[in-house]
Amino acid sequence: MKTQPAYTGSQLSLLVILRIAIGWHFLYEGLTKVFNPGWSSVGYLLDSQGLFSGMFHAIAANPNAVAVVDFLNVWGLTAIGLGLILGLLTQTATIAGIVLLAFYYLSHPPLIGLNYAAPGEGNYFLINKTLIELIALWVLYLFPTGRLIGLERFFVKPEKR
Repeated sequence: MKTQPAYTGSQLSLLVILRIAIGWHFLYEGLTKVFNPGWSSVGYLLDSQGLFSGMFHAIAANPNAVAVVDFLNVWGLTAIGLGLILGLLTQTATIAGIVLLAFYYLSHPPLIGLNYAAPGEGNYFLINKTLIELIALWVLYLFPTGRLIGLERFFVKPEKR
């Protein structure tokens, strides 16, 4: 039987705050795309540079692939955000968020000499906000809180919390 580690009140509170804050970021990004019927990932995909840019450009050139990517992006962001905020399926939400952020990072790597259409908020080399948020989700995956403070607690037997 796998048992959850005992957290101090401060540790648990900060982990839940981190989970909700990242969830809010994902949910907000998803909903802004849901309510913008003209939104498409094409511009972002075409702006890709670096090692994997060919793959992202090929996706942008295929209308069917763009439709799939747009759907997965919009509803993935929204579902991940809801899962993290509500503390429901948090392990699944964190893994999905890590995968999505990894694609964002690989499409727009923060390397010297690469300039993107969207203005950056600073000058980065290797480490940017996307990678930091990815690492924070990894922490949340390793220290799950949804079973303790979240809707998961209503679906998980007490001895598994």
